[in-house]
Amino acid sequence: MRVFKSLVLLFLLLVVRGSMVQLKNGGYEDIVIAINPELPEDHNIIRNIQAMVKEASTYLFNATKQRFFFKAVKIIIPLVVFRFHICSCSSTAKVFVHEWAHLRWGVFDEYNNDAPFYVSRIKKEACSASVTGKYIVQSCTGNSCTTRECKSDEQTKLYEAGCKFVPEKTQNAPASIMYMQSLPSVVEFCDQSTHNEKATNLQNKMCNYHSTWEVIMNSMDFSNTSPINSASPPFETAFSLLQTKDRVVCLVLDVSGSMDGNNRIKRLKQAAEIFLLQVIETGSWVGIVTFHSTAQIETYLQQIINENVRRDLTEYLPISAGGGTNICAGVHKGFEVIKQKYSNLYGSEIVLLTDGEDGGMSSCLTEVKNSGSIIHTIALGPNAAPELEQFSNMTGGLRFYATDTVDSNGLIDAFSGISSGSGNISEQSIQLESTAQSVTVKQWMNGTVTVDSTVGKDTFFVVTWDRSTSPPDILLRDPKGKEYRTSNFTVSDLNLRTARLNIAGTAEVGDWYYWIQNKHTDSQVISMIVTSRAASLAVPPVTVKALMNKDTNNFPNPMVIYAEVSQGFLPVLGATVMATVEPQTGSAVELKLLDDGSGADITKNDGVYSKYFTSFRGNGRYNLKVRVQGKDKTVRLRRRQSRALYVPGYIENGEIKMNAPRPEPSDDEIQAKLGSFNRVASGGSFVMENVPSGGTTDVFPPCKIIDLEAQYEEDKIHLSWTAPGNDFDVGQADRYIIKMSESLLDLRNTFEDATSVNTSSLVPKPAGTKESFQFKSENVTIENGTIIYFAIRAIDNASLTSEVSNIAQAALFIPPKESSPDSTPNDDVINEGINVLTIVLIVAGSIIAVSIAVSMIVCILHKKNRRGGPELRM
Repeated sequence: MRVFKSLVLLFLLLVVRGSMVQLKNGGYEDIVIAINPELPEDHNIIRNIQAMVKEASTYLFNATKQRFFFKAVKIIIPLVVFRFHICSCSSTAKVFVHEWAHLRWGVFDEYNNDAPFYVSRIKKEACSASVTGKYIVQSCTGNSCTTRECKSDEQTKLYEAGCKFVPEKTQNAPASIMYMQSLPSVVEFCDQSTHNEKATNLQNKMCNYHSTWEVIMNSMDFSNTSPINSASPPFETAFSLLQTKDRVVCLVLDVSGSMDGNNRIKRLKQAAEIFLLQVIETGSWVGIVTFHSTAQIETYLQQIINENVRRDLTEYLPISAGGGTNICAGVHKGFEVIKQKYSNLYGSEIVLLTDGEDGGMSSCLTEVKNSGSIIHTIALGPNAAPELEQFSNMTGGLRFYATDTVDSNGLIDAFSGISSGSGNISEQSIQLESTAQSVTVKQWMNGTVTVDSTVGKDTFFVVTWDRSTSPPDILLRDPKGKEYRTSNFTVSDLNLRTARLNIAGTAEVGDWYYWIQNKHTDSQVISMIVTSRAASLAVPPVTVKALMNKDTNNFPNPMVIYAEVSQGFLPVLGATVMATVEPQTGSAVELKLLDDGSGADITKNDGVYSKYFTSFRGNGRYNLKVRVQGKDKTVRLRRRQSRALYVPGYIENGEIKMNAPRPEPSDDEIQAKLGSFNRVASGGSFVMENVPSGGTTDVFPPCKIIDLEAQYEEDKIHLSWTAPGNDFDVGQADRYIIKMSESLLDLRNTFEDATSVNTSSLVPKPAGTKESFQFKSENVTIENGTIIYFAIRAIDNASLTSEVSNIAQAALFIPPKESSPDSTPNDDVINEGINVLTIVLIVAGSIIAVSIAVSMIVCILHKKNRRGGPELRM
């Protein structure tokens, strides 16, 4: 299953990143499955993948009520074909559909590995309550194992630790694919009739307690299709086999007259030189085209086989600018360069940079879309053609934006972000540092760059400046004290104001310190750029992927910024992640991204750091840059445990058949110290539309609270959550509204009508801070065994209100008080552990007993008075 996950992760990444999957008449086309090149060799892999997808297509078709299927799939094969083991523990076709539902429709798992049971007559975390089975605890000694039924905890009324739900192998329950798709009977998603809204799983938490089928029905896919009148998919899945080849890149660079302004042509040469000398992988083929009113081929494809070829390519970079802008002419010449060597354009890349507008772009859009080439776009300055991003959007390319603010390093970062998408991370250039600042005369720029143990090969320290003809004074000191000075750096002979130092072999691990003095007669911007590659093929480097949730956004919707920090497939925790968003006009905004499971961050400690962004400066393009720093004592590597539901066994013909136990790694295995590191990554660009001119009023409410928890502590209810902000997860809210109810759905549907909790003493803390609030229930009489649901909304100082939070539940259970064997029962004391029903019965019984006793006494006295004798007769 681990190998399957490795392959599926690549498949899912391509689905999300490129969004190139097409839905036509219910059939999904242009799905790309890329085989991880690190898998061992096996020639059966293609047949296994095809069988899996064909089975998944039929399964998806039936699960979606004859609406969707997989029509066309492209399989990307590495240069060497690899071994792929189909796990026999569960149908990989069902797993494939389970993962497809996550990525295509945004539904979540309907189980909770951290809390497998919840209080409601003790139920398993599942969608369909009709899945039958037993709750057992397994104990093993050596090779011998025994099972027994689970016991419930008197304090929580939940099953004891180690209790597992073992389902019947033969079921009648058809749902749910997002819970336990391994069961043969499971062929459907949970719908409104089978959904369990009380389960504390991610589907309920993130989808407002709606079923997976309800979410799917609200998707664009569902709206744009109709059921197909057929018992099976109308088409069998068609496969295209595509084998990876050497990377092919053509730079298509604007040299129109506007490139003469703001020093753009020289900045372009600086950035493109870094791409050619440091970023593009060895073995790649590179060509160069320039364009203005017409286009010109500077050089046809050359393969980078050594440093001499890299230096030769820099000689073809443009040195002057003039003329108009004809983007389509440049693209056509780029295609011509590639076709001079290859018969088709499929998989080739074009890096298209322009700073101007072109009214004729629409003339080549169809050709570009059908070309098979991937076009990465770089918009330079505020006047770049607004249609430019159409090229990258329709071809699955990256999109970047660089302002004319030199000290942001935007253009260099854009070129540095265009790395290979082959999946072979050991070959890719990794940016350790990219910083710049304006330095006054005779003053110093200094800093520290950490080279960690996962990188160090092919390491470059590059210093750039923007005014003087001679380099500044440079001093660089490695972790062992060795010093490199200006004379050790190679100054570019293309008059690019660049000095470069290539560290021989593998760079020393540790902190590298640099000092750079401005010797020019005026202030100038000086920058330090550091790139490296993986130190070893056997150890994946720490990487950062920065991205936004949208390419184009309409005000007042917020943007969400993400940064995934990982080493291979393992998440990196405890890093400091700062995002810088630079608008087309105005100053840049810096944000700290968090991995705490609140606000914009869905899952805590998964290595994905997130934050809302609402500081829009106006319409137009914005670029994103992320800086990550890990400190030795705080950063750690977490072993990523599978989030798949572990099925401990099955019951067949009344016999419990257990699977192998799920490995439970120790704390040392789960988390390991990673050490200090630095990373910088470009997250590309996005476009804002409909931002009001002249500034905006406060239109952003606090974000939805998604981590509310509740529990009873003695006679009080304790609530905890992470504080939202004034504007989503930034700033500080003004106040809270907390409601409680004995009905979860009433609380969701009619929040305002629910019972209020007195929050007059509760003052919101700054966003990201943990909140804690205790109170006694004054308006509701809570009896033993009562389950109460809680929800919260935050309000900001403009009276804007957040969405209703996730709904937390707490149950009051008063355990029976154990009597001491040495104690003497006291008839005057009522045991506090007795539940309400018992108390009522005791009181009722006492009343009856007293009534009987009184009646007997009255009767006796009456008889005594009647008989008048001295004797008491019975």
